[in-house]
Amino acid sequence: MASPLARPLTDRVAFVTGAGRGIGAATAIRLAADGAKVAVVDLTDDAGKATVDTIQGAGGTAIAIGCDVSQRDQVEAAVERTVRELGGLHVLVNNAGVTRDNLLFKMTDDDWDTVIDIHLKGSFLCARAAQKHMVEQRWGKIVNLSSTSALGNRGQANYSTAKSGLQGFTKTLAIELGQFGINVNAVAPGYIDTEMTRLTSRRLGVDPEERMAEASKAIPLRRVGVPEDIAGVVSFLCGPDSSYVTGQVIYVAGGPRA
Repeated sequence: MASPLARPLTDRVAFVTGAGRGIGAATAIRLAADGAKVAVVDLTDDAGKATVDTIQGAGGTAIAIGCDVSQRDQVEAAVERTVRELGGLHVLVNNAGVTRDNLLFKMTDDDWDTVIDIHLKGSFLCARAAQKHMVEQRWGKIVNLSSTSALGNRGQANYSTAKSGLQGFTKTLAIELGQFGINVNAVAPGYIDTEMTRLTSRRLGVDPEERMAEASKAIPLRRVGVPEDIAGVVSFLCGPDSSYVTGQVIYVAGGPRA
């Protein structure tokens, strides 16, 4: 955990979706280190257990909440449970996501609907439920996870559309919610070494390590990212040093171009 002198989110409560692994887990752990109590939200309670154990083992406070973010009743119940058990809701990180990659002529209706529902509808439902509490307290931070794929990526018409849509969603919420002291921003990761990207490599019949080594050659920093690279930027956007930053999309991709 961070030093007591560097805990900018003390007395704040964070709600992080897709927090059972990868970027979401790293973000939940980082926000806990910043002093926040964290609702670790994933599809099931068990999916978030390891993240909760890590936070609690370091002296932090966290609870695991099972929730399908594409379902309104589950989202509203998860938010209300967070407020009831942790004492409020101040920070929302919309990270939950899935991929169903395919070229357009092979993409099914379900491939499209699943990705759009989790990323876009899920972020909408979570933001709508969370903002009620943020507006009442005149303070809040919302961070949406976009992607460099928002700029277009072969085989990801569904994912690219969802991630691009989140950027417009972010800018619109910043305009609507700014008057209530709520900052809304987006982080767009590049190539990050996660279980999801490794599974994608294997699905393509490519060794994950070889794929990352090849990708690194085109990245100015000559490496792919790790979840903690994203968590650090999210931490900044959730803390006091970003109080005058809103409606922005920050690309975290190891270089100036995605």
